[in-house]
Amino acid sequence: MWKKISFSLFMLLFLFACSKNAFTGRKSLNIIPTTTINSLSSSEYKTFLSQNKTVKSGSDYELVRRVGMDLKAATEVYYRSKGKAAELKNFAWEFNVVDDPATVNAFCMPGGKVVVYTGILKVTKNEDALAVVMGHEIAHALANHGNERMSQGLVAQLGLTSLDLALSQKPAATRNLLMSAVGAGAQVGVLLPFSRKHESEADEIGLYLMAMAGYNPNEAAPFWARMNASGGGRPPEFLSTHPDPAKRSDELKKLVPRAKAYAVKYPVPLSSKNKKN
Repeated sequence: MWKKISFSLFMLLFLFACSKNAFTGRKSLNIIPTTTINSLSSSEYKTFLSQNKTVKSGSDYELVRRVGMDLKAATEVYYRSKGKAAELKNFAWEFNVVDDPATVNAFCMPGGKVVVYTGILKVTKNEDALAVVMGHEIAHALANHGNERMSQGLVAQLGLTSLDLALSQKPAATRNLLMSAVGAGAQVGVLLPFSRKHESEADEIGLYLMAMAGYNPNEAAPFWARMNASGGGRPPEFLSTHPDPAKRSDELKKLVPRAKAYAVKYPVPLSSKNKKN
């Protein structure tokens, strides 16, 4: 009986609180207001940065910021061309580097709060591959994957459909859920940071973004191959829910021509692109 009620509630929530992806057209459940989740994200981002050693200057800092600003520019050009610029009004972009050579990871929280660990720079090796990583993570935020996962978690794990209620009744669990939902925390309950559907969608959107930003989409497949090999016999936790490496490589290669077409259709004036060339 309760299962039927829960399913009915979920379907009602999906019908009345779904959003549509600007790139793929996929609809997803997002019961948390954008302003609310972005505000919570900003707060947790500040806490995260205060608890980790951030890089404030130097080549790594400049590299991450440059690539980030290029991807931001590409995002804005695309959304304006689609008449969806208003969807970015709550994004307050930040690009930070965390000095942790042992952590091969990066993430983007709702609202454009990006973190790149120095450990992943050993795997990216070049600017194009870094654009692969950052484009992928930014794509998660643009596609509202964190909101979708957190919306699912509020219903499935906390039994609540209101973020305000969850924060007041279960603040620690709710904050952990947010960090897990955006791939920045440990696994919470039965929900992993992102599903394979999310990862594949982020691969596709990220490839379009990096191509529009003037980077080489052909670097995507080799980078993910390096990522898969970087953990030796065990892939890094960063890849825990990612698609099968061989299948992922094939899909990315198939998407390269389309990504290059995006670059032609949505040209972006970029300072770093000019510097590279």
